[in-house]
Amino acid sequence: MRRREFIALLGGAAAIRPFGAHAERPPARILYFTYSAGYRHDVIPLSKAILTRLGSNSGVFEVTATEDTSEFSTENLERYAAVMFYTSGELPMSGAQKVALLNFVRSGRGFLGVHSATDTFYNWPDYLDLVGGYFNGHPWHQAVTIQVDPSDPLVAFLGNSLQVEDEIYQISDFDHRGSRVLLRLDPGSVDLGKTGVHRRFYGWPLAWTRYYGEGRVFYTALGHEPSVWQDARYQRILANAVLWSIRRSP
Repeated sequence: MRRREFIALLGGAAAIRPFGAHAERPPARILYFTYSAGYRHDVIPLSKAILTRLGSNSGVFEVTATEDTSEFSTENLERYAAVMFYTSGELPMSGAQKVALLNFVRSGRGFLGVHSATDTFYNWPDYLDLVGGYFNGHPWHQAVTIQVDPSDPLVAFLGNSLQVEDEIYQISDFDHRGSRVLLRLDPGSVDLGKTGVHRRFYGWPLAWTRYYGEGRVFYTALGHEPSVWQDARYQRILANAVLWSIRRSP
């Protein structure tokens, strides 16, 4: 991608208004972890740039992007207010690193997952308890209608629904009792007879919040396409989710 095109792509992120001209506290640090042990998404470099810009514009948080698993020690994680995953596969984290991550969230810090964060750690049951569900295929890659919970402050600005074109995940093992669904696929906007579609009583959740110990957890299945990351609505969802996860008001 040429420099001029890349700068243009960041225009949406730059349009996000600062949350405050002067932060009363030092910016909270967010660790953005993008290690891909499975499929690697082309959008990851763009996502790093947009998240960094969102943090800078907010004056409330700043983003450190890494693929270095050594950050997952008890001592290193103390520097952060939240961890965000855009990951895939069985990540090369030791048992001690996994425990450090879980204790980090349990103690009251934030965890956020984007898109393929549910396509991660299938062989680690504690991760399912953390994130709330697993990826189970994406039969649709198209424009869809998404139903919104307008009573939740993270997404209330969207109204009752929105239209997005993206790769649409299905979720298995979803903890519907322990999660609050913010965004859900409108099944009327897709072909439910398509090969690979799995109908479940909880439908197709596309974003939710939950708690893990004292920590706050957010996940969205959206975020495959560059156009989604460039969408000011998606950027605002992520910014609101970061603020919620670190106990700052969206």
